[in-house]
Amino acid sequence: MRDTKYVTEPSPPRALTLGRHTFEPHHTLVMAIINRTPDSFYDGGANMADADALEAVARAIDAGADIVDIGGVKAGPGDVVDELEELRRVAGFVGQVRALHPDVIISVDTWRASVGRATCQEGADLMNDAWGGVDPQLAEVAAEFGAGLVCTHTGGATPRTRPHRVAYDDVMADILTRCLTEAERAASLGVRADRILIDPGHDFGKNTRHSLEATRRLGEMVDTGWPVLVSLSRKDFVGETLGIAVPAERLVGTLAATAVSAWLGARVYRVHDVAQTRAVLDMVASIRGDRPPALARRGLA
Repeated sequence: MRDTKYVTEPSPPRALTLGRHTFEPHHTLVMAIINRTPDSFYDGGANMADADALEAVARAIDAGADIVDIGGVKAGPGDVVDELEELRRVAGFVGQVRALHPDVIISVDTWRASVGRATCQEGADLMNDAWGGVDPQLAEVAAEFGAGLVCTHTGGATPRTRPHRVAYDDVMADILTRCLTEAERAASLGVRADRILIDPGHDFGKNTRHSLEATRRLGEMVDTGWPVLVSLSRKDFVGETLGIAVPAERLVGTLAATAVSAWLGARVYRVHDVAQTRAVLDMVASIRGDRPPALARRGLA
């Protein structure tokens, strides 16, 4: 491990509590992406209509999703989405999902405290702050409502901007410093420690080599004891690594990165492909000895 004030002896992994559910450290969770944006890089706006989005939620749960992550603003540059429009896209929809699926864990992908408050009032369990605490009041909202919080590394990037000539002396040291500062701040505000996750932020404020190094060194994040979430699904670092420009063709590379992340100890996986991700996570868990095979008849008959 590199020189950072957070490098100490590995800390024991924490249990993770989200909504009504508590998960022990060996459990891995699949977070299904439900984008309510007309310009999504992956689905191109397939879930803008409530009926279509609700069907997508039901399919994800049937495929094995533990969490649904609902977002109303595209991560990358595009049309301006103000606070009122984001609220229109997600707040009432969260309430519909909660009414139809009382046990599912609902996450909201937002950096705005106002959106966090409205969606917590509708039943959201987790604030997925993908922009690194740019609105510091979001952590206060999570504390007020007893919700969880994802603390993500972006290198200080402004929301919805792409990295340009970004550089780090040590990308993992920066990830650790920023993520753990946000996690400790959230805990000091009253967010329960077993509801806080950290995310290296693949592609966010990083070039492809940074994202590959973050994946390779993910164990350093796991060693902090905070549960680690990764959002790898069909991202640019996968496409650039393999020379695949079309996101729809990046599944195999995504699953390879997923397997590595699972072996290194990441706990939550934000994905477009629920069933395939669940199969990879189950296979890795069985190789590690954390999960028995579904069948074990070979050589016994």
